[in-house]
Amino acid sequence: MLDKTKTNDAMKPYQGPISPFALQEIFIQDSFADDDERLWAPLGENRWSRPLCLNVSQGYWVHLNRFRGSGVISCHRHPAPVHGFVIQGKWRYLEHDWVAGPGSYIFEPPGDVHTLVAEDTGEDTITLFHMTGALINCDSEGNTTGYADVFTRIEAYTEHFENVGLGADYVKNFIR
Repeated sequence: MLDKTKTNDAMKPYQGPISPFALQEIFIQDSFADDDERLWAPLGENRWSRPLCLNVSQGYWVHLNRFRGSGVISCHRHPAPVHGFVIQGKWRYLEHDWVAGPGSYIFEPPGDVHTLVAEDTGEDTITLFHMTGALINCDSEGNTTGYADVFTRIEAYTEHFENVGLGADYVKNFIR
């Protein structure tokens, strides 16, 4: 028999104290809508990034990567895991034999080296990436040529938001 007191309690919101050290949540109603192009920072030819969470204490960032038409993220590796989820469009790694399309989930293990190529499908290619640590750019021989991390992303987003009229402080909406 169903205990109605437990059922009713399950629908009761938490009433207890909230830690004064807890960070505020981030809620974005429609994070991949084209509601405001200023939220998309250019990262390369035909490529933009929209920040969702920039976690400075744990060294990760979550963002939407968007290609308009075809594009490339040059050869790179990560020293920590990366998770991706394709929302629309298609892309692949030159080093692997699969193609990621809408609904595809990708786990990139630490140390994996790859070159991302977006296909021109006639629609934007949008992928949610959760990046921990750094993205280390390298040449085809594995020699380091540059890097990106949560701090360089914050710098790039700050400059972009200032340039498009949102203000440099707009990036603080995403920093935790």
